[in-house]
Amino acid sequence: MFPNLIVVGLGNPGPRYAATRHNLGFRVVERLAAGHSVRSWEERRTCDVAPVEHGSIGFLLVKPSTYMNLSGRAVAELRTEREIRPDEILAVVDDIALPLGQLRLRRRGSDGGHNGLKSIIAELGTADFPRLRLGVGPVAPGQDAAEFVLSSFERDEEKTVEEMVEKAARCLEVIVDRGFDRAMGEYNAPPAEGENG
Repeated sequence: MFPNLIVVGLGNPGPRYAATRHNLGFRVVERLAAGHSVRSWEERRTCDVAPVEHGSIGFLLVKPSTYMNLSGRAVAELRTEREIRPDEILAVVDDIALPLGQLRLRRRGSDGGHNGLKSIIAELGTADFPRLRLGVGPVAPGQDAAEFVLSSFERDEEKTVEEMVEKAARCLEVIVDRGFDRAMGEYNAPPAEGENG
């Protein structure tokens, strides 16, 4: 159904950021890779990639190797190389507007203040690409949002995080198998207060 689909998990490279809230996108694509017995990632100029065979369908997992605010460079490079449309690029991102553990699948939308999405939109020249948003909120009153997403999860949050990562990986497989409408029906949480997409 999606022969050219690329699934881009957003995060920051390096061990310093591996356990942070901002790296949930990496964790989801890594979970998908592990579930499909991917043993190694190919290092490219702007990203690491891993092709996956899922039944009769193949898709590409991507982890940008730039920092978050330059994530769009990898997407732009792959778009040119593979001649894919924006609607065949699926970004997996953390979202402070959603409560911890909730998923939100959208066909398009604004950057919502997320620097990774902002970079992809700038490089593609459009916001019309799907994204799977992973709830990491809420930010405590008075807490700096940038510091919050670059901090690690609390120990008592990890069980919820692991369940969310597993659920997100299954959601992505449903997208490949049965399409966006089916996945949105199965996995979307109710909209957060004030959310507009």
